[in-house]
Amino acid sequence: MSIRLRLTLLYSVILAVTLLVFSFALYTVQAQNTLSALKHGLSVNSEGLSQLVLRAYRSPMPPVPERPPEPERRPPLENLSDEQAFQQLREREIARVLDVEGNLVASPFAGAQGALPLSPEGLEAVRAQQVWWEINVWEGERLLIYNRPVVMNGDILFIVQMARPLAERDHALANLTRTLGLAGLLTTLIACGIGWGLAGAALRPIHRITQTAQAIGYESDFARRVDYSGPDDEVGRLATTFNTMLARLEAAYQRVSQTLSLQRDFVADVSHELRTPLTTIRGNLALLRRDPPLPAVEQAEILTDAEAESERMIRLVNNLLLLARADAGPSLKRERVSVQEVIAEACRQARLLDATREIVEQVQPATVLGDRDALKQIVLILLDNALKHSQGAITVVTEATAAQVTLEVRDAGPGIAPERLPHVFDRFYRGEIEPAAPGFGLGLPIAKSLVESQGGVISIANQSKASSAVVVCFPGVTK
Repeated sequence: MSIRLRLTLLYSVILAVTLLVFSFALYTVQAQNTLSALKHGLSVNSEGLSQLVLRAYRSPMPPVPERPPEPERRPPLENLSDEQAFQQLREREIARVLDVEGNLVASPFAGAQGALPLSPEGLEAVRAQQVWWEINVWEGERLLIYNRPVVMNGDILFIVQMARPLAERDHALANLTRTLGLAGLLTTLIACGIGWGLAGAALRPIHRITQTAQAIGYESDFARRVDYSGPDDEVGRLATTFNTMLARLEAAYQRVSQTLSLQRDFVADVSHELRTPLTTIRGNLALLRRDPPLPAVEQAEILTDAEAESERMIRLVNNLLLLARADAGPSLKRERVSVQEVIAEACRQARLLDATREIVEQVQPATVLGDRDALKQIVLILLDNALKHSQGAITVVTEATAAQVTLEVRDAGPGIAPERLPHVFDRFYRGEIEPAAPGFGLGLPIAKSLVESQGGVISIANQSKASSAVVVCFPGVTK
């Protein structure tokens, strides 16, 4: 069952229940009002009949004097009394006077037969000087009967019965029931149709969202968006949320595509870098297997080349393992490390690589939270990179504040071309200035991974046309 049908049925059921409750309340109020009006009329009229009965009991009525004979005249409707329909006409109210035992004493109409119905419980109540209401059937007709005691000096003399037929009231209530039923049914059907249309209009944006999601699934086009121009209601917020989700999916999809592309490039670069030493080693081994064998001097040179290529391949593999460990991140330690001590050790080792180069330390005492070996590896990579790609002195500067600790390595090299700056941290990127320079293009990417895994930020920029600087920022440590 669709949401549209469920909403329509829900609207219809709620409306039907509301109309049912309203109809029941209206019917009950109308029934009570008409019954109260009948009771009020019977009560008022019974008061007059009771007074009449009392006067007749206290002073019997004198004989009516004979009227003088009137001149004979022909009544215009002399045959009306013989008509059956005329004889069956009833007065609006029916009155009876009973004795204390419930026997008929008097009736205003000579044609009336017997007392009105009075239940034993009603007779007992009237004897106890209480009024008694009853709805009963008399001569095939429902009557509202009012039984009232006539009391004098504390004693019950008679019982006055006043009754009124309920046929008109019952007929009016039956008409009201049919009218309310037909009106409620018709209103429910109309509301069902209107609700079906409104539900369709309200759910149309959701239908468009579904179509967009299906199209995206079929075409993998995360650039599509839901076209919604309605109010900022629940459906509007759903469309906005869906579009936001699509934007994030598009960005994630682009990142995944870029990552896959980088991974393919990375594998291709690694394969290329490994293929060169492996090819050299295989060629050297083939030369050693020649018969007759090569002279001892040539064999020694071949072994030296093979050893150098093996060491080069080992360095590449070690760098790749270090890069993978840096990408893992959580394996690094988190402890308080003295930046001044780490820089002093790294600069001492870097001076052994090139004793002719000057490395100047302008270091302030500072402490960071990280891995000591990783921090030392970062400094060594930056110093080694400066030694390879620059001439002149190298300066290591640190600044410490409460918010962060900044490490800067400055060189006196030719600087970096502006178009190369965005790619210096790409893996295996070496540029085109010195293609024969040693290295694999993994130093700065390894440093970047180690820095970011410890919550830091690394950047590189040209200070002038003849120098560049690498800046590393770590969060400060609260004492």
